Amino acid sequence: MTSGDFPDAWYLILSSRLIPDLDGGYTIATLSRARQMADAGADTLLLTVDPGDADAHSAQRATFVERGAVAASGIFRNLFDEAVDAQGGAAEWVRDAAHPGDADPALEYRGVAGGAVELPVVIDPDWHLTTAPIVIRDAAGKNVGVIDGFGALYRAWLTHLAGRLCAENDRPLVVICESRQLGELIAGWGDDAVRIVHTVHTIHLEPPFQADSDLNPLWTRWFEIAPRFDAVLWPTAYQRDDVRARFGTAANDAVAPHGVKAPDAVVPASQRERSLVVVLGRLAPGKRLDRAIKAFARVLDDVPDARLELWGEGAQRGALEALVADRGLAHAVSLPGLTTEPGAVLDRAAVYLTTSGFEGQGLALAEALAHGTPVVAWDIRYGPRDMLASGGGILVPDGDDDALVDALRRVLTVDGLRESLAAEARQAADAVSPARAMHTLAAVVREVLGRPRRR
Repeated sequence: MTSGDFPDAWYLILSSRLIPDLDGGYTIATLSRARQMADAGADTLLLTVDPGDADAHSAQRATFVERGAVAASGIFRNLFDEAVDAQGGAAEWVRDAAHPGDADPALEYRGVAGGAVELPVVIDPDWHLTTAPIVIRDAAGKNVGVIDGFGALYRAWLTHLAGRLCAENDRPLVVICESRQLGELIAGWGDDAVRIVHTVHTIHLEPPFQADSDLNPLWTRWFEIAPRFDAVLWPTAYQRDDVRARFGTAANDAVAPHGVKAPDAVVPASQRERSLVVVLGRLAPGKRLDRAIKAFARVLDDVPDARLELWGEGAQRGALEALVADRGLAHAVSLPGLTTEPGAVLDRAAVYLTTSGFEGQGLALAEALAHGTPVVAWDIRYGPRDMLASGGGILVPDGDDDALVDALRRVLTVDGLRESLAAEARQAADAVSPARAMHTLAAVVREVLGRPRRR
């Protein structure tokens, strides 16, 4: 075994794309898992299939290294970077996957990988399922064949990559699939030495987010194929239990929260801005930040020196700025933009507030606990109930504005409460520490490698 109890294997973390400051917590969680696995001794590669150019990918990786999200850019692999040979045509593995054929005349095409690959432009939410021909060209631009859709292309790349890795070291290969779309396309891929572990990042339900609410359309097919994965990792027990009650236990599911690293030392309450409330996340409708602002306006009646900082970017910035101006709150409410140092924001704060309507796990909430910052949260699916089960914050009924206002007032004005919640927060954060997360993931991998594959 490697250090960290991970079995001796190749670990491929498969994502659709990984781009700085895009896709919110998904990107952060995927990179964190890769970093934590590598730190635990697992031989890990990060695979992406986005068709950007190689220079863009290189710049993105450099940004991740600069921010400390990954140790080195060498752990990344991109399908389209590897689809080109030294002469500028399609690489051998791409040509080998192709068969005679031509572009679909009914579709537009766009060249990627320096023109070695031409992708059909499919305007459909289920574009990834198309079998429309992908055109493969040599260095002279000559058509050398087609590949029948994105799924066939992705699987061909995985087969090529697996062959290279196993030639270097013949050992099992574990794919950590981070994307539902990719999961649909690779559910049946691989030989007896391959295991596929599928992670979950977000809620599977449509509004009003009750256990029996309609499924999000993106999840409908996924639940049909979930039993084919060797394991499914749910970020919270709440979501896993909802899924079990509705679909049974055939999916071989496990609870495996995303790990969040705690700082070496916590800033005590006496050194924080005692009336500062912070929010971290996208400025998006699902975060219900308009209601956070309205609730905070009521808090100001009793705590006139309180301030609210809404950190992040998104489509609702203009509407939120207009609301702040309309309510005359510019002196107390600000929208500073994105931060690459969320820990520094949390270390200044007296309270972390979340008014999200839904979450997967809620990484910012977990990070607040790790920094000893008391949390006030609505009880939503999913995240706050699990992470605040042992303390660290106040959980109030979902959508209850009066309860939210009361909780904020209490934490801001009752010193003893704020201090006790801060002490509980660090203990609660231990449940999602990287060490715990890696121990759980390693146990899942040992279990799936110890039995035949499910596909």
